[in-house]
This record gives sequence, C-alpha cells and structure tokens, in this order.
Amino acid sequence: MQVSRIRALRGPNLWSRHTAIEAIVCCTEDERNIDNLPGFETRLRERFPELAMLRPLGHDEAVSMAQALEFAALGLQAQAGCPVTFSRTAQTVEVGTYQVVVEYSEEAVGRLAFELAEDLCRAAGENSAFDLDAALDRLRELDEDVRLGPSTGAIVYAAVARRIPYRRLTEGSMVQFGWGSRQRRIQAAETDRTSAVAESIAQDKELSKVLLHAAGVPVPSGRPVLSAEDAWAAACEIGCPVVVKPQDGNQGKGVAVNLATREQIEAAYAIAFEVSDEVLVERYLPGHDYRLLVVGDKVVAAARRDPPLVVGDGVHTIRQLVERVNLDPRRGEGHATSLTRIRLDEVALARLTSAGLTAESVPARGRRVVLRNNANLSTGGTATDVTDDVHPEFAAQAIAAAQTIGLDIAGVDVVCDSVLRPLEAQGGGIVEINAAPGLRMHLQPSFGKGRPVGEAIIASMFADGDDARIPLVAVAGTNGKTTTVRLIANILGEQGLRVGMTTTDGVYVEGRRIDTGDCSGPKSARNVLLHPGVDAAVLETARGGVLREGLGFDRCDVAVVTNIGLGDHLGLSYISTVEDLSVVKRVIVQNVKPVSGVAVLNAADPMVARMADSCPGTVTFFACDRNHPLMAMHRAQRKRVVYRDGDALVASGGGVEHRLALAAIPVTQNGAIGFQVENAMAAIAATWALGVDWATIRSGLAGFVNDAQTAPGRFNVFNYRGATLIADYGHNPDAIQALVSAVDNLPLGPASKRSVVISGAGDRRDEDIRRQTEILGSAFDRVVLYQDQCQRGRADGEVLALLQQGLQNARRASEIQEVHGEFLAIDTALAELRAGDLCLILIDQIEEALDHIARRLAEG
Repeated sequence: MQVSRIRALRGPNLWSRHTAIEAIVCCTEDERNIDNLPGFETRLRERFPELAMLRPLGHDEAVSMAQALEFAALGLQAQAGCPVTFSRTAQTVEVGTYQVVVEYSEEAVGRLAFELAEDLCRAAGENSAFDLDAALDRLRELDEDVRLGPSTGAIVYAAVARRIPYRRLTEGSMVQFGWGSRQRRIQAAETDRTSAVAESIAQDKELSKVLLHAAGVPVPSGRPVLSAEDAWAAACEIGCPVVVKPQDGNQGKGVAVNLATREQIEAAYAIAFEVSDEVLVERYLPGHDYRLLVVGDKVVAAARRDPPLVVGDGVHTIRQLVERVNLDPRRGEGHATSLTRIRLDEVALARLTSAGLTAESVPARGRRVVLRNNANLSTGGTATDVTDDVHPEFAAQAIAAAQTIGLDIAGVDVVCDSVLRPLEAQGGGIVEINAAPGLRMHLQPSFGKGRPVGEAIIASMFADGDDARIPLVAVAGTNGKTTTVRLIANILGEQGLRVGMTTTDGVYVEGRRIDTGDCSGPKSARNVLLHPGVDAAVLETARGGVLREGLGFDRCDVAVVTNIGLGDHLGLSYISTVEDLSVVKRVIVQNVKPVSGVAVLNAADPMVARMADSCPGTVTFFACDRNHPLMAMHRAQRKRVVYRDGDALVASGGGVEHRLALAAIPVTQNGAIGFQVENAMAAIAATWALGVDWATIRSGLAGFVNDAQTAPGRFNVFNYRGATLIADYGHNPDAIQALVSAVDNLPLGPASKRSVVISGAGDRRDEDIRRQTEILGSAFDRVVLYQDQCQRGRADGEVLALLQQGLQNARRASEIQEVHGEFLAIDTALAELRAGDLCLILIDQIEEALDHIARRLAEG
C-alpha cells in the first residue's frame, strides 16, 4: 500500500460539507481485497479492538486495504475524543488506486491520525507491534494543543449555532466572526471593542482601585510597595491581615492572602516580586471569593471560588489525597478541562507549613486541609455557580466597576460574605477587574449549572438575526465565469456597495487590484472575506481549488453555473469526463444558503440544469430560448427565468416581467455575441436574487464596457488600421466554438479575410487540443500557430504537432504558419491585415499580450 498526495479539504468539497483529509492510496492486487491477506483483519482488530465494522452486516463485498486505512484513521480520532463521523473511500479510474477521505476536527490531528492509521495497517500486515495507547495519547495531546480553549471555544460554538461564520486567524485564540465589513474579532474573551487603554488600566491594580474608589465602588484600602520592609510598613499602616499580590498579575499568580506576621508578608513579597517588580499590599477582606462576569451592561454569570483543598480520611497522607483528587477526569493541565490538577508546589507546601502540616501528614477524618490561600481555578480551585442568587444592587456595583474601567467584557472579583445582599451592607469590596476573563468556571462549574456565557458574548457583538455575512455570489462553469463575475460586481458597485471580486486575473476590491495571477481558488476567496472594506463578494470558483482544498466559504447566497464544456482540464485529478466535471461544479449549488439562497443555472445545458435537484434554496433558470421545456415549465409555475425575446432580455417571475434592451447592454454588441448574452442573463438573474433594484441592474449593465481594462482577455475588440482585432483568452473547444459563432455574427464585409493566432495549453487532453484547431480551420482563412511560454509537462513541439493534426482536414484555412513566441505570432498576423479584415488572437499571457497589442495600436 502506498499513500500519496495527502490534502486538507478545509471547506465544503466534492465529498461532503465536512473538513477532511483526502489521500490517494494505491493497493497491490492482493490488497484490493483483504480477504486475500490471511489473518489480516484479525490482526488489525487485535491491535485496535474498537475498530468499526469494515462492511455492513449481511454484505460480503470485497474490502480493500484503502478502506481499512479509512476506518482506522476515523476510528483513531474518535477514540481520542475528536467529534468526527464521516469517511469515504472511492475507486478511481486507475485499477487499485483509491481516494480515501476522512473527516477531521483539527487538521494537524487528522494528518497525524492518517499517519498512525497507516502504521497500524502495516503492523497488522507484517504482524508487528502497534502501541495503541501511545498512539491515542499522541492524538489527544496534539488535539489539546491545537484546539480552541474552553473560553474561546464557547464563544465560537455560540456563533456557529447562530450560523455566523468564523475563521481562526492564529494558532491561538484570535478568531474572526463574519465577513468583510460585517466582521468582528475576538482574542479569548476579549473583543475588538475592548480598548488597549481599558486593558492597561485593568492590569494596573492600583490604578484600577483609584478609579473605582473615585466612582464610589467599594475597594479594599492599600498601596504599592517597593521592598519587603515597605510591605511590612504598609501592612502596619493598613492593619493586618493583608493581601500581597503583583500589581499586574493574572490567574492568581503570586497572590497571598490573610497574612498577619512580618515573616509571612516578607516571604509573600518575594514571591509576588518574581511575577512583577511592582507589588501591592492591601487590606484583607474576610469572606468568600466571587467572580462576576459582566458582558455589556449585564451580569451574565457569577461563581463562588473556593481554594484547592483535600478532606482527610484518617488513613491517607495529604500527598495521597491530592493524587486521588487529581484522578477526577475533569481535572487536567492548563485550561483545556473544567478543573485544573492540584499541585503540591512551594506555595502549597508553605501553606501546609503555616498550618503545622507536611505533605506526608495524615489528617483526621473529615478535616479540611486548604492547600492555597487563593481560590483561582488555574491553581486547582473549584467553582460553584451562584448566578441566580446575585442581588440586583450587588450586580449593579459589578457593572459600574466594569464600565468605570472601560471594559465591555470583564471578570469582576469580589470578596464578601454573600451575593444575596448589597455589597456595602456587608463590608465587602471589589478586589480586581480582569480583562479577557476565563469562562470555564461559568461553563462547567464544579457545582451548579453551567451558564450560556458564549451566547451572551455573541449577543453583545451581534444583534438578533444578524449573521455577520455580506452578500456572496459564487460563479462556476467552463466558460464565461470571469465576465459574469465582473458584470455582477459592476451592478453591485452601482448599488453603492464596496465589492470584493476574485477572478483568474486577480483579486479586486472596489475595482483596485490587490493581488495578481489566477485567484479563482479558496485562498483568494478567504482573503476577500477577510477584507474589512468589502460589502459584497463575487467569487469565481474554479474546479482546481474545489478539488485541492474545497470552497473558501461555508455557503453562498447565489451560485451561478454558466455551462459545462469539454476541455476544462479533463484528465486531471481523476476528473475524466464532463459528468465528473459537473459533479465538481455542482459543489457551489449544494452549498447555497438553505431556503433563501438561489442557484442561477443555464437551462440549455442539461448537466447544469440537473444541478437544480441539489439546490437547498430556489432556482432561477436562464436560456436564450424561452420555449425550452425547462424554461416553459418554470414560467408556468411563476418561478424566475431570464430569456431572450428578440432585441431584449426578459426577467420573468411571480407574475412580473422586466425587459432590458440588448442595445443598452454594450457587452453583447446589440445581441450579436451569443455567449455575452448568456453572461448578461446570468448576471441579471444573480443580482435579481440579491434584491438589487431594476434601475441599478440596468445602470450596471449599461456601464460595463468590455475593454482591456474592464475585462482583460474577454472578447476585447480593437480597430487596427481599419481591420477588426479581437483578443480573447478562450482555451477549450467550447470557448473556441462560442468565439467562432460570435465572429460569424459580426457585421463584416463579404470579402473580409479572417486570421487567427492560437497556441494550446499542455495540461489538456490530446483530443481537446486537436479539437480547437479543427473548429478554427473551418472558420478562418489563415492560422498562425505559436508555442506558449509554459508547456505544462509537454515536450517542445508536442502541442504544436497536435494543433497541426487538428488542421489536417480544415475546410477553410489555406494558410498555416508556425512561429515561436506569442508576441512574434501577434506581429506576424498583424503584418498581413488589411482594412476590413478580422483577426482573432487567442492570448496566453493576458496582460503582457494586451500590452503588446496596445503598443502596436499606438504605432498605428
């Protein structure tokens, strides 16, 4: 078994909506059926007893080694605690070669699971050892390292429940919610509305106290100190007992409470000074330690925190009791679990010493042994939910404290006897305000019920019903994608929206190109959705990106499929037929927004039309022929259609019709260019689906000029010394046929001579390369062949030979010439042009070729 080409599908893809690892797996003849490998399945189950059934009950079909790998990779993740359920193995057109797809929740974990699953299968095949426990431990440790922490995770899950899209911006806790200009960001439990000034104030405990005291919020008295001696002096001024803590600490690090002797205070100063060179001494307030979570102007959760402790049984030592407590599966290292393991470190041992105990002491049955003076969960403390008990005036003081500091989300630490009474009435005080507070004590308290604090934070960031999405149109197909994208973007721009657009020419925002090259993949789509200055996105969605990585978005408002044609990279990535290709193009239709989303489909293309069955929203059909059976049925059902009626395009649906004169749509050249008419219909249907008003649609179509600046390489027409010059990026048989039809419809004189300049992309099938010149040889008098810059895996001259083969039975072409280089080919064709002639240049390097043509035009 050989495993190769491992890919991470990070968005909705050919197989499912799940993120998944996809691998190509080649099996030997015997490995195509594991029954041919005596004892393999038995040995596999001995090494992994929890492996799922490899075949359904009652079925006896062959199971390949690739399928065993699939089930092992999924099962290992599941046993490690990952929430994964989907997997699939598909036979490719190559005998013994399979595509294995396994869902992951974290990409790094999914990749490691694949690696371990391969090791497991090899161990079973070779009858060698496989350490299952070690493998699962590796997966769990990695999962804990890379997955979102409990606080960030709670906010993300709340957003997902509201269908708000999210994206992790870092490997840590920086997350973006929403798209474009509707986006918001968080880092842990801190939002992009939390000012750096407020955070800085919260970190400065002395400044926080000053501001809170000035606002009438009760706080304990105290002051900063400069040395151990000064700490004792401050304690004498305030009156013991006191608290010693770092002035800018967090998570209870370096905090010591209820100190009454000079030795305790000086020792506590030394510990606090290790955390921060600025130390605070303040009066110790007796009572319980409470944390109130303030979000906006509400207290959304409250918990009483108790210090880590053990209860004696008269038999076990304190060390043994700690070990028993730490066996609780809720306790772990760090913040990934609801509780943290208790540590017998220097602080805990010092606390025991002050109580006359050691780690080896055996406390009497029922005796409570406190192991720390502070009650932070990060040091092993516990939390009890008291949200429902908080007195309204108590809550008002916590809210006032957070607002005084300037925090939109704050953890307010209070020491008092009870939350049942107002704070002033019991002599308690607010001891600390925390930015980016931890949420796990509220999500999974040790005692009491968890609170929906993630939902509360999302509710404070987004109004009810706001899913933080911008309008998103995805465009797929064989031909016409780029022009359709540009038309739609132009119409949306007329509406006053700042449009982000991806095409094979680059990424554009408000008409300004911010990235170059072929940007029709998921990475470019994600970059547009990250851009804070984008109000709407129109994304060309090529097959390559879908196969390589999946979609760059989870769903779209409108999916446009222009057509499915020959020659669109068939034979690559196991996409061998147009039927296979249509399945790839269909992915955007399958991921239209349910109910309110719209698929805009070409009714005249049977493969595109069949995609309607996969759409979770509604369908708008377009076609030139209004009497096409699908169009007629759709119209009869009062559903939306767009069609051609003489010299106008008609948008009909719901008993309403809108007519748009073709003369007012320049890209169609008064309706003469058939494929541009189809592109215009698709753009009309898409913007209609988004609710754009008809005056704006008309204005956007009228203002779109198909020149080299607006739509480079898309039927750009020039006048060269009285001859008509057309530059186009058409590069497959269907595109060539559409161009020939367009040329036939142009108003040319009967004596005009036609010439064409063409090369061929090496990553096409032989028959597709030949077919291009078969079509051109019957429509043009002169053919100039050139070898383009990149042969894409072909030997020199190989593509030219195929193009020549296509011309062998040419019915019209009488002049055929070969040259080396695109620019020389253009110059060769231009040199022979006379007034009234036509020359079609099928360009390869779009920008460079158009610049070259512009120079020749300037020379006259």
